[in-house]
Amino acid sequence: MENGGGGGGGRGDVPDDANDHCPGTQSEDAGKADACAGCPNQQICATAPKGPDPDVVAIVERMATVKHKILVLSGKGGVGKSTFSAQLSFALAEMEHQVGLLDIDICGPSIPKMLGLEGQDIHQSNLGWSPVYVESNLGVMSIGFMLPNPDDAVIWRGPRKNGLIKQFLKDVDWGEIDYLVVDAPPGTSDEHISIVQYLQATGIDGAIIVTTPQQVSLIDVRKEISFCKKVGVPVLGVVENMSGLRQPLSDLRFMKSGESGETDATEWALNYIREKAPELLSVVACSEVFDSSKGGAEKMCIEMGVPFLGKVPMDPQLCKAAEEGRSCFADQKCSASAPALQSIVKKLIKTE
Repeated sequence: MENGGGGGGGRGDVPDDANDHCPGTQSEDAGKADACAGCPNQQICATAPKGPDPDVVAIVERMATVKHKILVLSGKGGVGKSTFSAQLSFALAEMEHQVGLLDIDICGPSIPKMLGLEGQDIHQSNLGWSPVYVESNLGVMSIGFMLPNPDDAVIWRGPRKNGLIKQFLKDVDWGEIDYLVVDAPPGTSDEHISIVQYLQATGIDGAIIVTTPQQVSLIDVRKEISFCKKVGVPVLGVVENMSGLRQPLSDLRFMKSGESGETDATEWALNYIREKAPELLSVVACSEVFDSSKGGAEKMCIEMGVPFLGKVPMDPQLCKAAEEGRSCFADQKCSASAPALQSIVKKLIKTE
């Protein structure tokens, strides 16, 4: 065994602290073989149920009606992963696909707000839990629907989180759907291990990884890519979010500094531009918010051998759409971000 003296040969069902020649926790001889004598795991192994987890069988049956399963991951918090998950779901639904959005960010469930579903409750039927629907072809499930008070903190250890994720997968009645988008929390911890473990038997199409351009984010995203490679989840691609600020000049605010502090000069500045150079009002102002001098996500993708899906600029109108729980594709307000997101979704569908 790899972690205990030789007998297990590196098998995954051999505990790290097992005796030499451990038969494995799933063996019929577990806890009963001569090699088990004196092992700290002997009693647990002897009494634990053997064979596959029956809940995984139930998950496989439930997921049989889901054609594609996509994880949305981020190594770093605050990169706009949930915003991307929400808008990806809106985009797929508007392409007339049947879509489910599963929020497994147990401690920070922001999906209900981003889909305009705050205050909604989960309903049960004889088929299981019913998702909360935004449209007839876009259903959502989140722990956010279970909290009596949206300000309540979810203070759970790993096993309880894992139990809820398992329950979401085996008990939610999605029906026949084309895409299940899974919005995961940042990092590579309990929730990520659980969702991969439970879904792998059903076939995961892959993961989309969201980052921002600066190195402090990319350092963690590299770990996320390594996680996917280690657990066998294909990386569908990386999205560089908040890739510079793009905003029409007419939407900017202007300030004047004086001895008494700053005063708003927006009206004066816009009137001046209208009078002296009206053509500037159709110009889009661009600026770098995060340092991308090291090449950003695109260079990282080349180095790590994963696809680069594209850049989404920081767009105040997209932020507003997310706050109001609506699609950024429904009107022309998100003029900077919507085309970028649409391009990424088209690449994704083509890849599929």
